[in-house]
Amino acid sequence: MNTKLYKSVLALTDDLMAAAQAQNQQRFDDHYAQLKLLCESNEGSDKDHPVQWETLADFTDDLALAVTLYEHALVKAHAINSKDFCSSIGYSIGALKVELGDKEGAIAALEQAKIACNKIIDKQLKAEIHDLLTTLVNE
Repeated sequence: MNTKLYKSVLALTDDLMAAAQAQNQQRFDDHYAQLKLLCESNEGSDKDHPVQWETLADFTDDLALAVTLYEHALVKAHAINSKDFCSSIGYSIGALKVELGDKEGAIAALEQAKIACNKIIDKQLKAEIHDLLTTLVNE
């Protein structure tokens, strides 16, 4: 991943968190627009990376739009064969689909995340994927 891109996304994340904590909607919207522009500007280039799209989705209040952004990030994660991103993004998609009442979609996303997470070291994420998937399947 491009170091400059990573630092840009990290700085915008910090700015978005600070704006949210200060309950400054205008500042939040400005930083969100900057992140969205960064994503769109890098689309299809060698700087296009799932981290920027996942971050954009993380800060999107519209749940359906967030799912769409996560799905876009997941395509990028598959393209670079990143099991870590595939796992975390898949978990996020599954969790949001639960909130949206799409149990089948949530299960499908979590099953894919579970496959991807077999190759990662993050035990907490593995447990979260397993637990949510088990809960949904057993309902």
